[in-house]
Amino acid sequence: QVELVESGGGLVQAGGSLRLSCAASGRTFSTSVMGWFRQAPGKEREFVASIRWSGGSTYYADSVKGRFIISRDNAKNTVYLQMNSLKPEDTAVYYCALRARPYIGTYSRTLDYDYWGQGTQVTVSS
Repeated sequence: QVELVESGGGLVQAGGSLRLSCAASGRTFSTSVMGWFRQAPGKEREFVASIRWSGGSTYYADSVKGRFIISRDNAKNTVYLQMNSLKPEDTAVYYCALRARPYIGTYSRTLDYDYWGQGTQVTVSS
């Protein structure tokens, strides 16, 4: 089993920045990809960004490209999401996700991931 614990959410004004963290514990040795998703009220959970655990390749949703940066610290089993130039439409609960199966080329679907964190609220005021 794997446990994911997110932190770093909060309230910020439009144009501001926040940094989310997600620490993984447990049977993390088979991690292939970690990602961030978000879910706004009344909407489906959507892909934000992901990173390959080996090699560090990164992938972003078009809506956050150029504003958000995903990174990882393999030694700490932690993934980060630096969010800059935040907009009110970024308001959502942000979830960390981990894929324990081998990477097969897909990374933006919820079914690509095996474990999920509890979520952290990000609110951007206008």
